[in-house]
Amino acid sequence: MQKNNAPYGCNRFMSYLAIGVVCLSTAGCATGPRSLEANRLIYNEAIKSTSEAQLLLNIVRLRYNDTPSSLAVSAIATQSEVQKSFQLAPFFGVSGGDPAQHFAALLPQAQISTTDRPTITLTPLDDQEFTRKLFTPMTLDGVLYLTKTTWPISTVFRLWLENLNWISNAQNGSGPTLKSLPDYAEFLRGINALQALQDRGHIVFGTEEREEPQGTVAAAPTAHDLLDAAKEGYEFRPDQNSALALVKKNRQPVMRIHPEALTSTEMRELAQVFGLRPGLPKYDLKIENLDPFKINHPPEGVDVLDLETRSLLQVLYFVSKGLDVPVEHMERGFVQATTDETGQPFDWRKITSNLFHVYSASGDRPLSAHVAVKYLDYWFYIDKADQDTMATFSLLMQLARLETNGKTGLGPALTLPLSGR
Repeated sequence: MQKNNAPYGCNRFMSYLAIGVVCLSTAGCATGPRSLEANRLIYNEAIKSTSEAQLLLNIVRLRYNDTPSSLAVSAIATQSEVQKSFQLAPFFGVSGGDPAQHFAALLPQAQISTTDRPTITLTPLDDQEFTRKLFTPMTLDGVLYLTKTTWPISTVFRLWLENLNWISNAQNGSGPTLKSLPDYAEFLRGINALQALQDRGHIVFGTEEREEPQGTVAAAPTAHDLLDAAKEGYEFRPDQNSALALVKKNRQPVMRIHPEALTSTEMRELAQVFGLRPGLPKYDLKIENLDPFKINHPPEGVDVLDLETRSLLQVLYFVSKGLDVPVEHMERGFVQATTDETGQPFDWRKITSNLFHVYSASGDRPLSAHVAVKYLDYWFYIDKADQDTMATFSLLMQLARLETNGKTGLGPALTLPLSGR
């Protein structure tokens, strides 16, 4: 009697089919989240590393009096496709004879393929608004904001100040390299004293409300006048003669001194370097308010910290002086040479000592490089172990984003459709 295998084969067929449908449907549902898990951090790291490399390359270019150039990643769009197929192929136990009698099994065959098609849009940062921001000096509010963060005051002032009370912070270093020597030693001495005071918590930067009389008012103000005045920070109030006066309220940035530090060695040195009146509990912070000629200052000193700030472009020029220029490039005249009084080459890296240093090397990419770019057949890189430079570079990256963000112009955009992987 011949055994009938048809029901058993049918059951196995249905089992394989059910398993295949479940597998394929599960794979399809998981493709989106898995694609995000696989790609998001990869794109994140790619944007981070290329942004850092672009900033470093522009710093190197400025040291060589080359023109900086930047591209912004305006958009990244990625399209993922999933293709699925499932089939059951019969397997026969022996060759020849009746296929129905020798049918042994059904072999499931499933295939899943994914395709990722990213589209990246790059926008040149060369429009009028970007250029204006690049050349605009930092505001007093911007400097005050940085002083209230955890960044060392010496880092903030060395980067973003051209001078303090007209004591130069290597002002000729914040542009194309000149033949004249920079003046920076006195500034560094005063800033080191300021940093020592901050490290001990003896100075605090903040604001206080001030009132400036604007004059008396002949007629009583209307409700509309009161509203407009309030919007602009003005207030009407009686003066000492019972007349109605207009007063402007503003927030004045100040540096407060701890009472214990008023007669300290560091405070005396700070006052000596920057011509401050010693013994005061606070000093106003202002922008280009002080007479540039020290001979016109009061003999007892001034009660203000007068700042001349730098633009982002000036800051990048300044830190570019911390570059290790290869001897070959110096000999070939690729960079401007500066000599001291004895005719010896001046090492511009002195003005960025313990602040910013870019190493150079020939051959292969240095293994210790956090970020590296190749320029004129040499590698220029920031060493992972140089924590001073790493911290300064991180600050530059963040502030470069803040100061140059918001490009909305109609300039050309380069869109790159990339092949799938």
